[in-house]
Amino acid sequence: MTAKQKTTKTILYIALIGLSIFMLVPFYWMIISSLKMNKDVFSIPMKWWPDTFEWNNYKIIWKKIPLLTFFLNTAKLTVITTSIQLFTSCFAAYGFTKSKFVGRDLIFLMYVTTIAIPWQVYMVPQFILVSKMGLNDTHLGLILMQAFSAFGVFLIRQFYISIPDELCEAARIDGLNEYGIFAKVIFPLGKPAMATLVIFTFTNVWNDFMGPLIYLKTKELKTIQLGIRMFISQYGADYAWIMAASVCSLIPVVIIFLSCQKFFVEGVAASGIKG
Repeated sequence: MTAKQKTTKTILYIALIGLSIFMLVPFYWMIISSLKMNKDVFSIPMKWWPDTFEWNNYKIIWKKIPLLTFFLNTAKLTVITTSIQLFTSCFAAYGFTKSKFVGRDLIFLMYVTTIAIPWQVYMVPQFILVSKMGLNDTHLGLILMQAFSAFGVFLIRQFYISIPDELCEAARIDGLNEYGIFAKVIFPLGKPAMATLVIFTFTNVWNDFMGPLIYLKTKELKTIQLGIRMFISQYGADYAWIMAASVCSLIPVVIIFLSCQKFFVEGVAASGIKG
């Protein structure tokens, strides 16, 4: 390696480290603000290190609002929605890649095209439909609305394309039906793509604010995102408590990401190559 290459590589590493630190600044500010008094969160000049740590903030947030109930509601919605979406996306992706039927590519194209339609476009018709079904102000309504994902089908399909069709043909010769081929051949090989979808779906559902805000009215059914909003009153906001609750709500997302990180990188790379 020449001196010029070493210099270029060093500069690149320094730039990447600097960019990483820059991206971590908001998270640091959130964590450090959760340990301040409310009046010190937006103090001028800004304090990057508090004089005293208010660990009591993490105790108060659980008493001021039913935060545990909100956490359980969010976990329920997230786990069920992610599981159903993973199940439906994997089955649909298998049908669009390893099964042959008339109009397969056209149906897939029409389905994937719905990704380009913003949620705001069909928000009102969707609300009317859910209300007429009697599922307004219920967790079931939110779950059913997110049970199917065009993005999930697209992501899993792109990964399944990389699996040789010869494996499926060999399994058919051995006497396996389509369900057996999916369960014993395709499904085990699709772990990277599934991990990627789990991270995306879990994060989106866990952090969803507009959906629960529109459909959930009963306090006992609300999610953590709506619960954090309760720290904002008509005349002010308890920003230190908001930051403390935000830190707590971030922990499950970080755990899921770290658990699936290995498969996540592999899944994104594989689906991106085939895209």
